Amino acid sequence: MSAFPATRMRRLRQADWSRRLVRENTLTVDDLVWAVVVSDSADPTEPVAAMPGVERLGLKAMADAARRAEALGIPAMAVFPHIDPARKDEEGKEAFNRDGLVPNAIRTIKDAAPNVGVICDVALDPFTTHGHDGVLKDRMILNDETVTSLIRQSLVQAEAGCDVIAPSDMMDGRIGAIRDALEDSGFSNTMILSYAAKYASGFYGPYREAIGSGAVLQGDKKTYQMDPANTEEALREVALDLDEGADMVMVKPGLPYLDIVRRVSETFGVPTLAFQVSGEYAMIEAAAANGWIDGDRVMMESLMAFKRAGAAGILTYFAPRAAEALNG
Repeated sequence: MSAFPATRMRRLRQADWSRRLVRENTLTVDDLVWAVVVSDSADPTEPVAAMPGVERLGLKAMADAARRAEALGIPAMAVFPHIDPARKDEEGKEAFNRDGLVPNAIRTIKDAAPNVGVICDVALDPFTTHGHDGVLKDRMILNDETVTSLIRQSLVQAEAGCDVIAPSDMMDGRIGAIRDALEDSGFSNTMILSYAAKYASGFYGPYREAIGSGAVLQGDKKTYQMDPANTEEALREVALDLDEGADMVMVKPGLPYLDIVRRVSETFGVPTLAFQVSGEYAMIEAAAANGWIDGDRVMMESLMAFKRAGAAGILTYFAPRAAEALNG
């Protein structure tokens, strides 16, 4: 390549049209999944203190949100439940209730906005009194017993009309077991989005407040969620889940793990999603509220970072705001 001044890298940057013409990555509304929290509270909406701008939604408000998503062109919503503590127990049995909050939320979204996909988290933490993702006994999370529970939870969601089952628990063997159960029950077209590389992260705090599990969590989740120091382990986890029947895979959290997003996307060539988790959202909102950053600009820059790393889609609480910006 010729040296300066024959080569001037700034030539292509000098106008908006030329910057757009040579742009390497593009973020569109099609890349967004709206993460929403549904609540069984009598209140139509409840603010989440640690996540300014995010509310727990009752079923009527969830219907309104679904119609908003459809109008904005957002492809899918990811549903996370906040249930009355009186409905929680040690085993998380409310997760198996066919007339529970999550099945009703699925039906509500489908009735309000049939063209919006529904993704449902599969894990026991919103439903247990101890706040863990699985069956707890003698301070240990039991893998195989938890998988049995996750199968029941998945079938309840599929029966209600969920499009994508998203196991986030990190138990060994759960993808294959859920896939077999879906096939045996006639849900061959129900997709599985595996939280294949989910790390034991400090970025989940605001979410645990949102679903009401943080105050009751006993210990930590390091025996089943991944060590933030590891990358090769993530590739092994993804390979296993794909072999067991996952249609898509997830990396969680997002921005602190862009290297994992890149490696998974390049290694496997499958739809790789990233979750811009509650702590990432809260940091951007807090800094913007203090006037330290331009919140909208940083929001869009952070979402573009996922695309640049190779993400096929992004779960984010920013989805409607970002969609409005992208739609102009």
